Amino acid sequence: MNETVLRQQLIAQLEGGQAYTPIEEAIRGFPAEIAGRKPGGVVHTPWEILEHMRIAQWDILKFTVDPDHVTPPWPDEHWPASDAPTDEAAWNQTVETFLSELDEVKRLALDPETKLFERIPHGAGQTVLREILLVADHNAHHLGQLLLLRRALESPS
Repeated sequence: MNETVLRQQLIAQLEGGQAYTPIEEAIRGFPAEIAGRKPGGVVHTPWEILEHMRIAQWDILKFTVDPDHVTPPWPDEHWPASDAPTDEAAWNQTVETFLSELDEVKRLALDPETKLFERIPHGAGQTVLREILLVADHNAHHLGQLLLLRRALESPS
């Protein structure tokens, strides 16, 4: 197996843009003024989804690299307490933190010293490869929700 090709494919999955909108483009381009709104019948606002994405990604990354990391209780501490950011600065901070930690996951994936196939010593059988794929999969799932919410919130009623 060619690990260089695998690492490049992991980056492609983390960044998106092959079968769906690139994740950075979608998140940076999301209008903060609609982040706390939700159309009828929808459970979560864009803010709740992005904050959940950030928390989950952070948790997976820290679990992968830090044997002392303690995962917050599910589901209460994997979702924000409020429906909306306090202001545009809070939204922008979450965007930047999410993208910065996504860059950390990408660096982990690209680092030739990262042993993708070995079990994480403090885990229960997980590998670094599995955790990177989990980040990519989880982000892609919720990115679709964000894009759908944006379309619904921006469409004329």
